[in-house]
Formats: sequence, C-alpha cells, structure tokens
Amino acid sequence: MNYTQSLDYLFSQLPMFHRIGAAAYKANLDNTISLCRILGNPGNKFPSVHIAGTNGKGSVSHIIASVLQEAGYKTGLYTSPHLKDFRERIRINGRKIPKSNITEFVKTYKRSFEPIQPSFFEYTFGMAARYFADEKVDIAVIETGMGGRLDSTNVVNSILTVISNIGYDHTQFLGDTLEKIAIEKAGIIKPGIPVIIGETRNETKDVFVRKAFETKSQICFADEKFKAANSKKTGKHNPKFRMDIYREDILDFKDLICDLTGNYQLKNIITAFQSVETLKSLGFEITPDHLRQGIKKIRKNTGLQGRWQILGRNPLIVCDTGHNVDGIKLVLQQLKETPHKTLHIVLGFVKDKNIDAIIDLLPKDACYYYCKANIPRGLDQDKLRASCLKKGLTGKSYPTVKLAFETAKKNADKEDLIFAGGSTFIVAEVI
Repeated sequence: MNYTQSLDYLFSQLPMFHRIGAAAYKANLDNTISLCRILGNPGNKFPSVHIAGTNGKGSVSHIIASVLQEAGYKTGLYTSPHLKDFRERIRINGRKIPKSNITEFVKTYKRSFEPIQPSFFEYTFGMAARYFADEKVDIAVIETGMGGRLDSTNVVNSILTVISNIGYDHTQFLGDTLEKIAIEKAGIIKPGIPVIIGETRNETKDVFVRKAFETKSQICFADEKFKAANSKKTGKHNPKFRMDIYREDILDFKDLICDLTGNYQLKNIITAFQSVETLKSLGFEITPDHLRQGIKKIRKNTGLQGRWQILGRNPLIVCDTGHNVDGIKLVLQQLKETPHKTLHIVLGFVKDKNIDAIIDLLPKDACYYYCKANIPRGLDQDKLRASCLKKGLTGKSYPTVKLAFETAKKNADKEDLIFAGGSTFIVAEVI
C-alpha cells in the first residue's frame, strides 16, 4: 500500500463527517478508547493543551503552537479540517507528518482497526497521537473536532484546557441553546486541570464556573484579564496587525505585531495570551520575546491558511473559513470596512447548516456567485441560489467552485473586492 492508496483508504473507506455529515458522527468515546488501547495509549505519553470552541479554536491552537515553538519546545499540532493536504492536520514544529509515516500507520493498523470500524476522525487522531509519542514531542496542541465531551480528542493527557468561545453551530449534535452547547464543550475540562475561557458570555459563564468548581479546576476568563487596543493594519502588500496589549488595564506589550489580519483575531490573541500565562505558571519557560516573535510569525511557524487570507490584488481577493452566524458576521463587518467599489461574493455552504440566519446577514448590494464544493455534503448551488433569491440576493449559480471564482475574477474591476467563503471547503478549492 503506497501513500496514494493509504489516502484513498482514509478518505473513501472511513466515515468522514466533513464529507458526509451525521452518518460519520459517533456519540461516544468507545471507538477511540479501543483504538488507543491497540496503539498503546500514546495520548498519555506527552502533555497536551486541549482546545475547544465554536469559533477561533483553530487560530488559538496555531498561535499557542507558534509561541511554544519560539520558546524552543518540540511542539505537536493536531487540527482539522485540512484545506489542501491531509498532512496539514498533523505537524511537529510546523512540519507536516511525512507521507511515509501515514503509509506505515495505515499498513500496520488497518487490519487491527477494522473490527472497531473507526471514523475518519478517530483514525486520524490515533495516527497523530502515535506520531507525537514516537517523535517524543515536548508538548502537543490538540484541537477538538466538533464538540468536546464526546470528541475523540477527549482522551489526551491535558495540562491545560482552553475554550475559545461559544456560539451556534452543529446544533443537531450539541444542543439548540448556548447553555447546552457550552455543557458539551465544557466536557473537556478535567479534574484539577486549569481552564481558560476566551470570551465571556452571560448565557454560558455559569456553565463553565460550575464545571470548574465540580472538577476543582482553576478557571480564568481571558477577556476579563487582557485587552487589545489601538489595533491597526500596516503594510499594503504584506499586511500585519499592530496592537497594544493591556493586562488588567496596565500596558503589557506595545506595538505587538501579528501576521493574521482578520479583525476577529484580536479575541484569539487575548485567549492565547492568557493560555501562555498559565503555561508559564506550569513551568514552561516562555519569555516576552518568545511571545512577541510567536505571534509575529504564526503563518510561517505553523502553516496556517484560510483566515482572512489575501489571494490577490487589483482587485483585492480575500477568503475566510468562517462558516456559522458568529464567524460570518465578523467577516462581513471586515468586508464592510475594507475599501472597495463593488463586492463580489463566491458563496457555498454544506447542506446540514441552518443557512437562513446566515443569509439574513449578507449584503443585498453584492454580486453573488453560488457554487457547491466537491463533496457529498455540499449544498446544491441552485438550491442555495433559490434560498438567497427569497431574501432579495441576486446572482448566478455555477456547477463548480472554480468556475464561480474565475467568473468573479473576470467580472471584477481593479477597485472591486472579491470574497470567497461560506464553507471551509469552498476556501479549500479556491486556494
């Protein structure tokens, strides 16, 4: 079995939530526990920062990993989904897992795992844990998949729990209220392990405080301790975010530079700041310069893509993986603030999303190019167009993301703005 055959097995033979949706969802940890037992429970052999949240958990994971790398720690990073290359999911110090490791893992464990019938996510988490253990990482940053309590990653040896924020997403699995969703996310809080909550919300704060009390875990709300202020963009062709960071109203960092330029990253940086502060209290040697350089070089250190990523200029072309109400609301606000003549939006969703609330947010004066990502779970472009037409949005539908994107580029003037998003999978095809 070569690398191509190994990937084909992972993608086509295993139930994969991001492709087929609910059919791949496992409502317990039985498979993961059995799979890890076969592997020798590798997740117990290294300390982990375990990160959940509705929005921002991927960015927070990459930011923390970048800082740890700058501090000299051999850092594993497990995130999902990938955009272009499966190996993006599993990295050590920013380097993707070698193809040979994937081939050898599938070859070695395929037969042993078959009676368990693991999902794609369970299988790949086992692969990451085994790789990190074999490579003897100093620490791993582990992002949950969809939830928390029943997420496959919830067997790691966490030394710090981080929950970026709570919003409405995957409500058919996690619950239809913010409180119910918070309960599921809070399921990663472990006895005696400190927990950081990135964003304080009145509807969910008590959930986390109660859970921390039950588990005797120290809890801290990052946005109650740190603040970002005086933020501004610098550099036209290679833009950066410049900001000041205040700790309890006292200037802590002046002119901190970040290479992620989405406005929403200010919240994620604050969450990462508090996480690093807690890691330092646990004995990790992280200096102010490590923190400054880590935030300055997130993309370079970790390979993060798809977050307010600029793909071209004249016209300005931007993509972003925001895919729920809270995420898209922040992206749309930044689009509004970005100078342009006409806004062109290449748009697609997955079909198990409640898109009506998202469509209500979309600007009526934009030109729309409706499309479907090349996955079974993608929403048909004509159905999307019909739903948008009912809400007063006009545009044409296209059978492929490529055709929609190319048409937008042909139609746009130099002073226009092209945005591609609505789904991680639309962004994956565009970049």
